Amino acid sequence: MRNRYLRTVIGEHKITGSGEDPLPVASLSLSNRRVEAGFTLLELIITMAIIAILAAGTIPVARNIIKREKELELRRSLREIRMAIDAYKNACERPPGISPFEKKEGDECYPTELEVLVKGVKAAGTADRTLRFLRRVPKDPFSGKPDWGYRSINDDPGSTSWDGKHIFDVYSNTRGTALDGKTQYKDW
Repeated sequence: MRNRYLRTVIGEHKITGSGEDPLPVASLSLSNRRVEAGFTLLELIITMAIIAILAAGTIPVARNIIKREKELELRRSLREIRMAIDAYKNACERPPGISPFEKKEGDECYPTELEVLVKGVKAAGTADRTLRFLRRVPKDPFSGKPDWGYRSINDDPGSTSWDGKHIFDVYSNTRGTALDGKTQYKDW
């Protein structure tokens, strides 16, 4: 019955009409507000646990995405170098092609180093025309350097040594297994 007589006056709460001394009701309402306002410690711990579980699940996915992008870049770089080597060989073998002064004895119409593909070679029949096959030597995305392994036409397909005469093929020096779990990067 006392709640019927509860009247709120600006800034203070009183119980009136019962003849008793006014009771401080504000303390009751403040304690109720403390319970209702904010989050409990348990809610915060549960929220943090859910966020931690989600973060733990996304980190391996993000690593795989980054590795997949590096693998794609490695494939593009190898393809670009191999196409430039093939274009060099075609220019060497077909007229007008490469100037006879640029050809070396025993090079089998393959470049002696990758920088030759960037610097270019003189075209046959013209004094001022240079044939370039690459803008720059691509970097290995795993090492961040243009550090490639070379094979000549005399080397075995699986060898990791180079006889130093000319470049027939390139491969990555990166140690590691691809995302497929089977192939090594050096075998690409």
